[in-house]
Amino acid sequence: MTKGPGAPAATRPTPAAVPPQPGVWNIANVLTMFRLLLVPVFAALLFAGGGHDPKWRALAWAAFAIAMITDVFDGALARRKGLVTDFGRIADPIADKAIMGTGLIGLSLLGDLPWWITAVILARELGITLMRFWVIRYAVIPASRGGKVKTLAQGTAVGMYVLVLTGPLATARAVVMGVAVFLTLATGLDYVLQAVRLRREGIARERRGE
Repeated sequence: MTKGPGAPAATRPTPAAVPPQPGVWNIANVLTMFRLLLVPVFAALLFAGGGHDPKWRALAWAAFAIAMITDVFDGALARRKGLVTDFGRIADPIADKAIMGTGLIGLSLLGDLPWWITAVILARELGITLMRFWVIRYAVIPASRGGKVKTLAQGTAVGMYVLVLTGPLATARAVVMGVAVFLTLATGLDYVLQAVRLRREGIARERRGE
């Protein structure tokens, strides 16, 4: 039936406005970039003075500690103030793995940390990154609480190895590193199980046409 001239026009639903993504130059991303810039500084300080000078190692620890602290703050700021960007999603994990990988490899090159520990931790981190891409078509694997505890344990352990410690403190850092390796393996297995489950569920949804 044709509507008369006085009939109200049909209204079309207005699409929801997509909020603009914050600019790259925000405080969270600046902290991430600062952490990336700290990586070569940390490496240089770690190997300065032959790699075993307590003073240079203390400065290297300070650079490493600042990097770990900024890692906590940039993510919290991005979520709290709505500053999450595509750049941050990519650069933040790169910065994390760069500073941790530099510490592990540097300490092994200096003979302070067994290579097998470095290999286990780096293989786990690389494997989980590849696992995330394996299932990203179906779902995003969220960071678990165990994963965050693992990161804290790794950072604490590597930081203690960067310092020149002797006696009970040297024993304590070995224990902390043992805990970090255990958490690395345990959380890695948990992520693998999550990835397999999410992929199976995603494939099942596709077959049902959802």
